[in-house]
Amino acid sequence: MTESFPRQQARTRRFTLGLPRSFQISPDGERVAFLRSRGGDDPVNCLWVLDTGTGAERLVADPVALGGGADLTLREKARRERVREQATGIVAFACDSTLSLAAFVLAGQVYVAGLTAGGPAPRAISARPGAFDPRPDPAGQRVAYACDGGVRVVTLATDEDSLLIGPDGVDGVTFGLAEFVAAEEMGRTRGYWWAPDAAAVLVARVDETQVQRWHIADPANPGRTPGEVAYPAAGTANADVSLLLVGLDGGTVRLEWDRAAFPYLVTVNWDGTDPLIVVQTRDQRRMRLLSADPARGTVAVLREDRDEHWLDIVPGVPAQTGDGRIVWTADADGAKRLLVAAPEQLADQTATPVTPPDLQVRAVADTDGDTVLFSASADSDPTAVALWRYGPDGLARVSTELGVHSGRRVGGTTVLLSRSLDAPGLTATVRTDNRRGKETTVTSFAEQPALPTPRPDLFTAGGREIRTALLLPSWHEPGSAKLPVLLDPYGGPGMQRVVAAQNAFAVPQWFAEEGFAVVVADGRGTPGRGPRWERAVAGDLAGPVLEDQVAALAAAADRCADLDTGRVAIRGWSFGGYLAALAVLRRPDVFHAAVAGATVTDWRLYDTHYTERYLGHPGEDAVAYDNCSLLGDAPKLHRPLLLIHGLADDNVVAAHTLRLSAALLAAGRPHCVLPLPGVTHMTPQEEVAENLLVLQADFLRNALGVTTGVASLTGLETGS
Repeated sequence: MTESFPRQQARTRRFTLGLPRSFQISPDGERVAFLRSRGGDDPVNCLWVLDTGTGAERLVADPVALGGGADLTLREKARRERVREQATGIVAFACDSTLSLAAFVLAGQVYVAGLTAGGPAPRAISARPGAFDPRPDPAGQRVAYACDGGVRVVTLATDEDSLLIGPDGVDGVTFGLAEFVAAEEMGRTRGYWWAPDAAAVLVARVDETQVQRWHIADPANPGRTPGEVAYPAAGTANADVSLLLVGLDGGTVRLEWDRAAFPYLVTVNWDGTDPLIVVQTRDQRRMRLLSADPARGTVAVLREDRDEHWLDIVPGVPAQTGDGRIVWTADADGAKRLLVAAPEQLADQTATPVTPPDLQVRAVADTDGDTVLFSASADSDPTAVALWRYGPDGLARVSTELGVHSGRRVGGTTVLLSRSLDAPGLTATVRTDNRRGKETTVTSFAEQPALPTPRPDLFTAGGREIRTALLLPSWHEPGSAKLPVLLDPYGGPGMQRVVAAQNAFAVPQWFAEEGFAVVVADGRGTPGRGPRWERAVAGDLAGPVLEDQVAALAAAADRCADLDTGRVAIRGWSFGGYLAALAVLRRPDVFHAAVAGATVTDWRLYDTHYTERYLGHPGEDAVAYDNCSLLGDAPKLHRPLLLIHGLADDNVVAAHTLRLSAALLAAGRPHCVLPLPGVTHMTPQEEVAENLLVLQADFLRNALGVTTGVASLTGLETGS
């Protein structure tokens, strides 16, 4: 008897435990700080430092030794849900400008630790309980943190804690925190920024008094009071977000921009003399890059971009080079291209792209002097993401192997993070410019999946060249038998599933070993193929994505004669769950069973920033919402459908599944519902994550009459 794959994947948090992560590099390139747990099944992250000269790793802070408790504040739980954090211990840290001091929080208590050899040992500071998001000032003399709706500052020399700003006594108004849609949809999880001279803090004031309140109950424990969530569903009021410059001397200046026209605060960068601020209109068709004058409280428009559908938020921009040029991206020639230009060139729109039109910029990682490090994929193969460098010598590729690469670069030191189809997990390699040819590999303690190595057949499907992967059981002999088919997509905006990384196919390979031919396809709307491909779902999140799954299935069947298209199932989570339910409701001629987890069923119940980007405002585009809703399709169901939903989900609330179930019941259509008490959108509990895979396999085998492969709830597997 051996441990099953579902058990191993749950225990290792999808094989992420033990991986090095969250890298930061000192300005001189001599030290690299990062997080990593001590083993592949250890969820407690520790803080480490690597010496780039010797390659030696040093443990800086161990939560177990510090006695940091596991109890989390409500704010911290919400933050971890937004970023899908499944580890414990030190899950985030911030540093001063020299990477000499780090601050982090454990169970609401702030700690600081020295990062240089012989530096101060980790210690708790006098921050109030319930502290959140601690950040040292650039000089390493103070630590700011959010707490009780305000921002406070601890002076390290005296351990004196003082209030910087807020709360102002108005229920629903906070300072220094990111609102729901910023954290969930924009990638902005912070709400304050230190000035480079450490004399002031730029603070977000978030007024949620007009945002509707939803209540997340715990039906398994009816004595508990439901949790209240300020949730801005499509068409309803958003939080009112403004920026205040608060001096340590007590002075406060409000930064003014046209917030009525540009209500979304996307991001802030204050690495240069003046803050750079990005704001968006509610329909996301206009985005402005602003430069702020902190002394006067005024802003200047450096650039305004427009699109008839929407403008994407690109991670890492704006950034600034050492000579004052601004790093930005723009849609041009069907590609997302990199701009590196002086502020005046951005303002008068004369900046020209430095990347070619066949390269899609995915994210900007760092600026190091006059060098920009960024990730991008080629139009010829969007499944691979390479790391690139642009600088005085032009454009150069940093990663050389086919795979999915990202990284960091500061002080002439580059950390290259690589995934490939040839090996599981992630490899972190440290390179320094002054030691050419010498590399250090950061130790990884992550486990490898205990299943046959995935060997996905990657191909393009149909006239739209849909990137598709086909996985067969390792034991299958070509021509020996027909295999039932399982489509396993996400299939929508924001996530790419068909990538050149082995671990991306671990779960599909397990389903293949259970007796399925598994097809994974990235149709229209998925990232990596440029603005036109992504905007093909504008106004319709149902038709194009479903058409492309059908096309990918047909192409896979043409490619491999062993696929039984008379037995086709589909499974998915979140948008993938929506797509799975959509498939059996609208194309029962193709799909014969489905598992839909945490699915949106009525887009009017999902948040403003995501939903209105694709479907518009429901008050103006009601038809689009009606056409994409699953509720009206309930009478069409005549295929087996399993609906799964966590009852503590505050992202896609359980009302989605409950309303679809009610509509199916009203139409007399049999279906199955699996409620998960206490479970959120990311299903972090080990026993839940393990058994969900097993239950899905059982349901789909029964629905399609599959006899090959046997799974059991004991977590042990036997052969067929």
